[in-house]
Amino acid sequence: MRINSLKGTNDYLPEVQQLRDYLQSVILRTYQNNGYERIATPIIEDIENLDNSDGGENLKLIFKVMKRGDKLAKALEAGQFDDLADIGLRYDLTLPLCRFYSANRDKLAKPFKVIQMGDVFRAEQPQKGRLRQFVQCDIDVIGSDNPSIEIECINVMGKALMNIGIKNFKMKINDRRVLNAMLLSAGFPKDELMSVCISFDKLDKIGVDGVIGELSEKGFDEATLTKFRGLIEGGEITLEKAREFCEDKTYAENLQYIIDTCNDLAEGKYETVFDMSLVRGQGYYTGTIFEVESLDFGSSIAGGGRYDNLVGKFIGEDIPACGFSIGFERICAILMDNGFEIPGKPKRFAVIYEENQTAEAIRYADSKRGEYDVTLVSKPNKLGKLFGKLESQGYAGCYVVGDEADKWF
Repeated sequence: MRINSLKGTNDYLPEVQQLRDYLQSVILRTYQNNGYERIATPIIEDIENLDNSDGGENLKLIFKVMKRGDKLAKALEAGQFDDLADIGLRYDLTLPLCRFYSANRDKLAKPFKVIQMGDVFRAEQPQKGRLRQFVQCDIDVIGSDNPSIEIECINVMGKALMNIGIKNFKMKINDRRVLNAMLLSAGFPKDELMSVCISFDKLDKIGVDGVIGELSEKGFDEATLTKFRGLIEGGEITLEKAREFCEDKTYAENLQYIIDTCNDLAEGKYETVFDMSLVRGQGYYTGTIFEVESLDFGSSIAGGGRYDNLVGKFIGEDIPACGFSIGFERICAILMDNGFEIPGKPKRFAVIYEENQTAEAIRYADSKRGEYDVTLVSKPNKLGKLFGKLESQGYAGCYVVGDEADKWF
């Protein structure tokens, strides 16, 4: 049998899991301290819900679970090969939240400020930074279309990142409606905007030529592509310039209000800026979208936006919603690569005992546990080798039951 974890998944050694637990606890406490409440949803969802969730490219990455027993046999017998799965693993936490809210909204506050932290699954091609199982740490607000919600989400996310030791970052913000107005001005058909956005979202990975090439393969005409190339190669598109594309100036005005207020609240600790190239790949975004870029490591470490139509897919009623998610795995990797140490982490101490000294060993360990994390260790024949091993594992010291004093490394 194989001893290694599957590609795209990880086993975590104790010291790594300790860091992960610490980071999640700080993030959770920050979210709770700002008035958000935690819920939990299953990792499996109805395949129909997942397939109709407007998840963009993520819909191609759903882990599907085949029907079982007679249902599977009947589907195979009938040749219904496109209907072999009835369940899938969640690819993010947003779709499950919308289903949860639709089922429980009579019991929930309005607006509902919610925390979700848990594993999600995508059938990625495994590579560095691309896992098939990974953790997301989300906050969402359901039930308000006020731009103050975006300000609150950005402000709370900034606090969470700084609290876990991420300092040098900037918040990038755009609005799908402003972006769509620009794309329409280039000549793209309205019903093809989502397809254009999926390609445009890859700009930082494949460059302008790659985006134009992909759009050409999708069949868009050369005149439109030439005009679009001119827009994205013509220098930075400011918010004032973007405003000119919009028939309804409210979207750009709201963006300016959000940016100004967020920068006022940040007090120079980070900056919130308009970025016309920000797309976010999920199709369910309807308005403002945001992303956090680490300036030290040149990568995205959090993202989110407004998705005002997704709850409505369940209940046929427009319910505004907005959320932000931390890229937990990427942040863990960054902090580990840079030797991050958990602040205030208790030192480790060992109590070494023989079998007939168990009660005495536990009592002594308990007396130390206010100051140290204490482990009981059965006494071996050669104490010297044990002392060396404990020291190499980072123990501060130990006590051998029956000795007069502690031993410190």
